[in-house]
Amino acid sequence: MFGRLILLAAVAGVLLWFLHWFRVTPPQQVARVLRRSMLWGGIALLVLLAVTGRLNPLFAALAAAVPVVIRLASLVRMLPLVQQLMRSLGMSGLPPGARGSGNPSGGGQTSSIRTRFLEMSLDHASGDMDGLILEGPWQGRRLSELDLEQLIDLLGLCRSADAQSAAVLEAYLDRTQGSDWREQAKGEGAAAPGTGAAMTRDEALSILGLTKGAGEEEIRDAHRRLMQKLHPDRGGSDYLAAKINEAKRLLLGD
Repeated sequence: MFGRLILLAAVAGVLLWFLHWFRVTPPQQVARVLRRSMLWGGIALLVLLAVTGRLNPLFAALAAAVPVVIRLASLVRMLPLVQQLMRSLGMSGLPPGARGSGNPSGGGQTSSIRTRFLEMSLDHASGDMDGLILEGPWQGRRLSELDLEQLIDLLGLCRSADAQSAAVLEAYLDRTQGSDWREQAKGEGAAAPGTGAAMTRDEALSILGLTKGAGEEEIRDAHRRLMQKLHPDRGGSDYLAAKINEAKRLLLGD
């Protein structure tokens, strides 16, 4: 009985630790760790089945699934034809202009910050960040297309030329790479002095993902929603949190 209580307490402790880690870790890092865990777990399961001589039922199930997979592949190849037919009949499922439009509740809504080197965007629903590179060797490409070494090279360029771009890129790296990238990025140059330019009302609306005419309640809701996703304690950064707070103060006249 005592042994079961110890085991139950250990399981509860591990579960609480996992929930805490899941809450404070950036989503991209969580996904990366879970993918690796599933991969190694699958390998361990295959090894266990091989050792215990239970691979034959697995192979039999895979063999039975082959015809089903082939049929599904055929249906997938037909999907573009079905979509084209539905569009021609006016049955695309979305009214004109509905795709990609934002709404006050946050569904499909995005925020953006533009600096000299980057135009960053944040999806309110998923919390995903990405950015278009506006200047430099990778002009026209998106940050998600670069590997870590290229991102750190870009960070060195931003640090030498534009502090705002460097701060935004650091926030992106923190959110997608965790904190591991900082050791590799040491010595990539000090941040350049900021421009000191005051934020405009249009910039504030863009940062909060709002349009002209947004009311006080919409501004406060957008600010609260973004701070929940981009607070430094939740994988965000001090820079982004400061810009969000500045945008709210400007729009509300606080």
